[in-house]
Amino acid sequence: MLSFNNPIAFLLLLLIPIYYLLRKIKFFKKITFPAVLSDWNGSSFSWSHKSDSFLYYLSKILFLLSLLLMIFSFADPVISKQEKIYTSLGVDVFFVIDTSPSMAARDVNGTTRISSAVSSVKQLSMERDGYRFGLITLGTNASVLVPPTNDRLMFERSLSSISVGMMGNGSAIGDGISTAVYHLNSSTAPKKCVILLTDGENNAGEINPETAALLAEKNKINLYIIGIGSKGNVPIEYSDPITNKTYSGYLNSDYDSSSLRKLASIGNGIYFEALTIEELNAYLQTIAKNEDVVQKYTYKEKDILYYDKVLLAAIICLILSWIIKKDMV
Repeated sequence: MLSFNNPIAFLLLLLIPIYYLLRKIKFFKKITFPAVLSDWNGSSFSWSHKSDSFLYYLSKILFLLSLLLMIFSFADPVISKQEKIYTSLGVDVFFVIDTSPSMAARDVNGTTRISSAVSSVKQLSMERDGYRFGLITLGTNASVLVPPTNDRLMFERSLSSISVGMMGNGSAIGDGISTAVYHLNSSTAPKKCVILLTDGENNAGEINPETAALLAEKNKINLYIIGIGSKGNVPIEYSDPITNKTYSGYLNSDYDSSSLRKLASIGNGIYFEALTIEELNAYLQTIAKNEDVVQKYTYKEKDILYYDKVLLAAIICLILSWIIKKDMV
C-alpha cells in the first residue's frame, strides 16, 4: 500500500502553475535590444527552429517531470507490505542430491537428471515458506552445503552451485543419509525428513545405507527416496571437473530400484520413480503434504522507502532536459 510520510509537500505542486502563469505574463522576461540583420534593401534575417520543435517540447516535458518527481520525493513515498512471520517451527527437510556422473544423463524431458532435480527442489522451496531446508551433495563421499535454514537466498544460491562430478565419481548413499540424520537429530522441529534424489546404488562411502536408514527410523526422521531417470541406453554428456575432459555417448542405466525401495521402507518413508519433470514435481508435493504441520504465524508491517529512488529519477530527468536544451542552442 502506497502512503506518504510527508504529504504536506504536495502543496508545492501549486508552485508549478504559478511559475508558468508568471512566465505567461512575461514576469521573467529578459532585457533585450532589437537588432536588424539584413543587406541593403534585402530581406531581413529570420531564424526558425521547427526542426528542433520535438526536442524543444521534450526538454520542457522532462523539466516538468523532474519538478513533479522532486515534489513526490519530498512527500517521502513509502510502500507498506505485510510480511508473514512464523512463531512456531514447521518441517525441517534435508535434500540429499546425488552428483555422480550418471546424473548427467539426458532422459528427463530432454534435460539432465541433476538439472531436473535442482529445478524441482527449487520450486518446492519457493512454495513452502514455513519450512526449513537443508542441502547435502553426495558422490564418493557426502558434504553439507546448507544446514536447515529459512534463508531462501542462501539455499537457492547453494542449490544452483551443484554440478555433476563435484563430489567424485561414486554414490555414497549411506554417507549422505547418515549425514542428514546427524544434523536433523538436534532439531526441535515437530517433523523432520530426508529426501534422497538419486539414480543409482550405493558404491562408495563408509556407512552401509541400511544402517543409515535404521538410524533415521530410530530418530523418527522419515526417509523418502526418488529414483530419477529411465532404464536402458540413455544419452549422456559429462565434463570431468578435475581433468576438464568431456565424455559423451550412451549410458546403460540399469540400477536396481528394489534396494532403494527397501531403504525407504526401513526409514519409514516412500520410494518413488520419476521419469519426467512433472512426476518429480508431483512426488515432491506429495512428500510435502505428508510432512506438513500447522504453524503459528503473525503479520508484520514492512515499510519500503522510495525517497532516494524518486529523487534520483528527478535528477536524471533534469540533467536530460538541460542536455537537450544545451544542444539546441
